[in-house]
Amino acid sequence: MIEQTLFFFAQNPLLMLFAVVALGYPISKLRIAGASFGIASILFAGIALGALVMAPGLDAGLKKDISKEMKLVYELGLAVFVYAMGLSISHSFWAAFSREGMKKNAVVFLVMLASTCFVVLLARVMGFNARYAAGLLTGSFTNMPALAGVIERVKSMGAGPVELAQPTVASAIAYPIGVLVPMLVILVSSKVFRVNLREEADGLKDYQVGHHKLEVWTMRVTRSEAESLTKREIRAAGRFQVVFGRVLRKAELLLPGPDFRLKLDDLVTVVGSPDDLVQVAALVGERSHVELDRDQSALDATRIFVSNWEVVGVPLGKLDLVNKHQAIITRVRRGDLWFVPSGDTVLELGDRVRVTTRRDNIEAVEAFFGDSYRAISEVSFLTFAMGLAAGLALGQLPIPLGHGIVFKLGFAGGPLAVALILGRFHRIGPLVWNFPYSANHTVRQFGLVLFAAGIGVISGEGFRAIVSQNAGVLPLFLGAALLVCFVADSLTMLLGHKLFGIPLNIMFGILAGTHTQPVVLGYASHHTGNELPNMGFATVYPLATILKIVLAQVLLALIR
Repeated sequence: MIEQTLFFFAQNPLLMLFAVVALGYPISKLRIAGASFGIASILFAGIALGALVMAPGLDAGLKKDISKEMKLVYELGLAVFVYAMGLSISHSFWAAFSREGMKKNAVVFLVMLASTCFVVLLARVMGFNARYAAGLLTGSFTNMPALAGVIERVKSMGAGPVELAQPTVASAIAYPIGVLVPMLVILVSSKVFRVNLREEADGLKDYQVGHHKLEVWTMRVTRSEAESLTKREIRAAGRFQVVFGRVLRKAELLLPGPDFRLKLDDLVTVVGSPDDLVQVAALVGERSHVELDRDQSALDATRIFVSNWEVVGVPLGKLDLVNKHQAIITRVRRGDLWFVPSGDTVLELGDRVRVTTRRDNIEAVEAFFGDSYRAISEVSFLTFAMGLAAGLALGQLPIPLGHGIVFKLGFAGGPLAVALILGRFHRIGPLVWNFPYSANHTVRQFGLVLFAAGIGVISGEGFRAIVSQNAGVLPLFLGAALLVCFVADSLTMLLGHKLFGIPLNIMFGILAGTHTQPVVLGYASHHTGNELPNMGFATVYPLATILKIVLAQVLLALIR
């Protein structure tokens, strides 16, 4: 019965693909000590089922057909995943070139370079070949796009099933270590460095961008100094992340533009975090018991989905909402966080904005922003296909590195590079490259699932052969992964916190970003009790991904 079932899977590769997903996905949701392996569980399920189905007795022609179909599946999944991911992280990538961002990325660059050298040293001491070493690097840093780049490179060398499986096997064994070790480092770091995380976080309010909840205060202008300041100048005075909503002046409700000047006895609504609101109140006067935002006699507030392609990619300052549309955006929700916008804020499809305007103008403002839930669930397949095609073409261009080494960005690096560039510009003429947050997240997950399942099935035969020929491979790679992660994570914390003086709350996010591991990020946020790790993670994630894709393939050429 079991043999018949396995043969049935072998005859129906598409069915086998989704059987792998169905087996692995529930496992990905299991949590052990607060951690889970996420999509990597599908990779493990694919290896297991592939090892059973691709048995020695299976017809060679059938094996070849399965490998061919799964190859197309994992290449498609990888290309879709990295392209969508590149669009989603492009803003963080380009923002990382600030002074603070350069420090954080310098840590990642040095750590990844040192880790690659350390893996080369380990490979020579332990006798690993280049394929095992490259898999060890990608698994220790839990990065599937880098693994895919290695597999693509190995495949181009004419490798057989066993050789092709070697990087996948090494990566699969090292992957759990790449999740657990950084979590342990986070757990002990505050004690080792003698840092009170809560006190440190209290002194880093300026770093925190985005909140689960913003507050609205009504303030009365009682300080004469405030009369000489515009709304723009008040924000700049203390680098406050606040928005002024409406002003009551002598029984008249007004919408303040950027250069609007307050007058004594004005009542003004201000949106922001509690800490910023306290400081603004001290600057302009005092908090009032009047709840001006509840006055809907002339002005009202509504929440609107941004689905109009025309407003995407344009800074709010250029939209000139107050003068052209008699409206003010008081807050923006992107993903799970709210933030207050500025004139430089660029809206994205799927953002939900809180808009204050005249009651008779609400429908016109809704039409301007789109407010279509259906539209923000859709993807423009024209721009998606154009961008992905450009990325795949770029990935096939040979890049000479000298000494006879020719490097290709491949199915991972090409689409990622193009997505980072297109995402930076948001739009070119009528073409909008980014797509809604929810749609992007879904596309990314689906692509990653296809890649993990496809590459797992292909590697199953080689995994069985490797384990049967060398039973000691498992403890050997576990020990090597422990060494790599311990050295890399210790170096990350020492360089970042001690040498560059980066706060520990943010360093935890950098550590998670170095491993490109959301599970570690979730643990870091839970451990700190704040969102500061997110900032470090978002800043270094793009560079860490690109470095792993490049260094893992360079490593193949370094070890002979």
